[in-house]
Amino acid sequence: MNYDWDWASLGESLPLLWEGFKTTVLATVLGTLVAAVLGLLVAMAGRAPGRAVTVPVRAATEFVRSTPLLVQLAGAYAVFHTVDPLTIGIAVLGIHYASYLSEVYRAGIDAVPKGQWEACRALSMTPRRTWRAVILPQAVRNVLPALGNYAIAMFKETPFLAVITVQEMVAEAREYGATHFVYAETFTLAGLIFLAASYPTSLLMRKLEKRLGH
Repeated sequence: MNYDWDWASLGESLPLLWEGFKTTVLATVLGTLVAAVLGLLVAMAGRAPGRAVTVPVRAATEFVRSTPLLVQLAGAYAVFHTVDPLTIGIAVLGIHYASYLSEVYRAGIDAVPKGQWEACRALSMTPRRTWRAVILPQAVRNVLPALGNYAIAMFKETPFLAVITVQEMVAEAREYGATHFVYAETFTLAGLIFLAASYPTSLLMRKLEKRLGH
């Protein structure tokens, strides 16, 4: 069976895919911000002296890591069905990746030499100033490449948002393909757009890793 590639459909579907791409980028950027901030808070909470804080935090983190993103999206949408689906998607992506970034932050914090902590105590610096002025700047520098890699991974997982009716790029490609019977063309175009956006970012992250000495 011969298949006639419909080149015209690429140009016709591009505006719709572009609209979906903007939603994809928005979800990625905001989801990454949520993950970066929440992951840091989780990592810091994990170092709290009392088990009343560390045990629930670790339990919640393990739960998120042990369940698929698709299930988390569907569950959150079922519970918060009155909330905008894109908002739910951003929150779930952020929480899901925060559970992994917390370990990245933890490794970055542990990589700070013990002498830095001892010097802060010797200078009678408050815990807040110790974290803000000494520990976090070094820890964040250590984990920047990993943060970038997780952002790229999140970008490639945004098609899962379609399960909660978010019209991101792949959802737009599927809808156009179903209407005009050109699935191969629209999905190929969506894949090329993903490649064009993620590959240069990956190269930049590699350069950053080399510059930071990773």
